[in-house]
Amino acid sequence: MVVVAIDDSGNGSTESRTNGRRTRPAGRARVRMTGKERREQLLDVGRALFAERGFEGTSVEEIASKAGVSKPVVYEHFGGKEGLYAVVVDREMRMLLDMVTGALTGGHPRELLEQAAFALLDYIEQSTDGFRILVRDSPVAQSTGTFASLISDIATQVEDILGMEFKNRGFDPKLAPMYAQMLVGMVALTGQWWLDVRKPKKAEVAAHLVNLAWHGLDGMEPKPRLIGHRKS
Repeated sequence: MVVVAIDDSGNGSTESRTNGRRTRPAGRARVRMTGKERREQLLDVGRALFAERGFEGTSVEEIASKAGVSKPVVYEHFGGKEGLYAVVVDREMRMLLDMVTGALTGGHPRELLEQAAFALLDYIEQSTDGFRILVRDSPVAQSTGTFASLISDIATQVEDILGMEFKNRGFDPKLAPMYAQMLVGMVALTGQWWLDVRKPKKAEVAAHLVNLAWHGLDGMEPKPRLIGHRKS
């Protein structure tokens, strides 16, 4: 007798029964996953494809094929490609934000700059696929938004540090949010460049970033002035 068994991939597999026992064609061992395991597998597959080809270049069919499941399984877990992508992006953004904010452990302000620079470069090194996804504009509306909004979140963590430093130096602490955006943006853009070239080494990149940022802050004027003809 021949029967068709449906596994958690949503695909049918042919089995035969001999004396009441199931036999399976050679080389077709079925891998059963829990719902949680299948969800994580789809996230891993989707993450790799989005990093390589981008959101538009990745299809549900390809995600399903790489995972060894049928399309309905992807829809069942995420409602479609958009839902899967949103979860991938949200995870990466939280990971990066946690790494940067967790690295700011205190100390001299210059050391804090080093910690922030290293945190971003560490993330790029450890989660290259994730960073490639984040630096692309997200086509999915989500609470965390885009990479730009993530940079803004990180800059918010730096505002208080800069505010205290500004106050100690007699500068206007109300300008700290703007300078925080400038500093974090500089590190983020450098990280995007380093993503592909990977030269010089990470520690050297961090040192040069801090060199520009710190000495720029060290020689900063309380009331900067324009030297060109344009004044507005």
